[in-house]
Amino acid sequence: MEDNEQLITEETEISFKDMDLSPEVLGALKKMGVKRPTTVQQKAIPLLMDNMSLIAKAPTGTGKTFAFSIPILEYLNMNASFVQALILCPTRELALQITSEIKGLARQIKGFNACAIIGGQSMNVQKEKLAKKPQVVVATPGRLLDLAARKMIDISNIYTLVLDEADEMLKMGFIKDIKRIMAITPGDKQIALFSATMPREILDITWQFMEGAAEIDVMPKAEDHPDIDEYVVYIPEKDKLDAIVKILDEQKLRKAIVFCNTKMQTEKVTDKLIARGISCKLLHGSIGQGTRNRVMDAYRKDKFDVLVATDVVARGIDVDDIEAVFNYDIPTENEFYLHRIGRTARAGKSGKAFSLVAFKERDRMEQIVRYTSCDPEEYTINQ
Repeated sequence: MEDNEQLITEETEISFKDMDLSPEVLGALKKMGVKRPTTVQQKAIPLLMDNMSLIAKAPTGTGKTFAFSIPILEYLNMNASFVQALILCPTRELALQITSEIKGLARQIKGFNACAIIGGQSMNVQKEKLAKKPQVVVATPGRLLDLAARKMIDISNIYTLVLDEADEMLKMGFIKDIKRIMAITPGDKQIALFSATMPREILDITWQFMEGAAEIDVMPKAEDHPDIDEYVVYIPEKDKLDAIVKILDEQKLRKAIVFCNTKMQTEKVTDKLIARGISCKLLHGSIGQGTRNRVMDAYRKDKFDVLVATDVVARGIDVDDIEAVFNYDIPTENEFYLHRIGRTARAGKSGKAFSLVAFKERDRMEQIVRYTSCDPEEYTINQ
């Protein structure tokens, strides 16, 4: 990076009140039960509030959405009718989740509007959303460029561009789309790039478009998830399903998510849970968007108790009253663990996370513990 870029390394404890936030945003945080900023929020918000561009190496599950959303909300021009902030992300589910979270943060800002622009929705629906003059648009890159080419959206006046999960967008082949979007947005815009890893193609973007940007490197910390009780259950693979049923009963848990690593595993686990009298449904990457939406709507309305899902759809699961998360399979990526357990303890509530660890998964679980600095207790099931 260039010599004049700032490397932010100091460990300082900053509260939301120290950040000179508006009463509206502070009020929304209080209503959501969010009491202290996570590490990435403490480091990123002051820099973005100071109108700096930012390169943040930060994995999923560390509170990134609020880190870039709060500065956007603080500097909105509520008298303007054009799109002021554009947030790009790799998946439909993540776009919908970010839109939901930023609307929650802005609940006390009169006249605020945000919308998601994603594939799988009709053009007419998105045209109607854009006709309501949103100040913030959250989009997947391909659909955004499609709408821009049809003159259905104008992003030529934005103040801020956020690239969330930039490395995932790279993996999904969006890198050329991102560069095209960079070219049709203002040259003097603020850019905030968040990525769990920094492969060469992402560094190329920072060198080409983000000269002078501040840099932060945030490792996830256990204290960023203060309301989640984490447990590890050492158990043979064949006994995992019985363990889930027993824990649900012992802990008097009703609403839970069970995470599996594969589509096939979700189907097996769902069938077996139903056979044991548990009301549940599944979500995986091969299920269409319309069905996903119906399943999530039913889950929010308590029409069934347990959702079985893969990581592919985990980012779209934004439900306030999930009491527990089960890792039926130990996740293949360290940051997936934080993202999974972060589905519980939403909106200021507490939650529990149980990782079911077979003998062959012990090394993988130990890697996760080292990476996340979490300290799960061993849980013993009553016989």
